[in-house]
Amino acid sequence: MSGTGAPQLVVDPADLRKCAQLRVGIVAAQWHTEVMDALLDNAREALAEIGIAEPRVLRVPGCFELPVAAYAMAKRRYDAIIALGVVVRGGTPHFEYVCRAATDGLAKLAVESGIPVGFGVLTCDTEQQALDRAGLPGSAEDKGREAALSAVATALTLKGLGEH
Repeated sequence: MSGTGAPQLVVDPADLRKCAQLRVGIVAAQWHTEVMDALLDNAREALAEIGIAEPRVLRVPGCFELPVAAYAMAKRRYDAIIALGVVVRGGTPHFEYVCRAATDGLAKLAVESGIPVGFGVLTCDTEQQALDRAGLPGSAEDKGREAALSAVATALTLKGLGEH
């Protein structure tokens, strides 16, 4: 199971006021509706729990388009960006190309912009693996929630650099 050993992401109550001041964006693909709806709903729910009630959401056709939408948010100086998507392996090399483009594009954006990008892009061999990670009832993992909290936790950490 990929979730084994994952950190328990909890925002310190002292940081909740800081969370409410963050500008958070979500870029979400549209392929695999059931999984994507769950990832997006769970990311929004996690953000609401820590005081971020209205993140800006951009929907794009697929995972290949995630980096350009995230880049647009970075140019507008969002404090954290959450990227959500699903790619399920097929019988062609398309899977590798899309996964590599999304991963490399989002990683490059985070490093070059200094804006945390929560990586909630599922790269699965089967549809069932995606369902198991979507945070649906019976799912083993909730990658939408994890990506949202990771991005916010990193944004708070980076903002703390200026306080010392």
